[in-house]
Amino acid sequence: MTEHRPRIYGSDHDDPDPYTTHPGHEYIELHGGPLDGQLLDVTSLTPEERTTGALLITNHGAYGPGGRADYEPSTGEPGRWNWLGDVP
Repeated sequence: MTEHRPRIYGSDHDDPDPYTTHPGHEYIELHGGPLDGQLLDVTSLTPEERTTGALLITNHGAYGPGGRADYEPSTGEPGRWNWLGDVP
């Protein structure tokens, strides 16, 4: 049986290991939408930015390449951001 490790958002398509987390970094899980299950490195985000969420570039959303997926922190579930929808 193989262990499931989530892909890190923003890793290059030719990255030899796009599933490796780095010590000292903080990650949140993206839930729902085109980036479901991926981890987002939020280490460099300010506390305020962590409360507002992010528009993340994706090629797999409703608007195709260059579109964005809107994620916001989940209420009551730290470490998880939920998908709100796609934007151009």
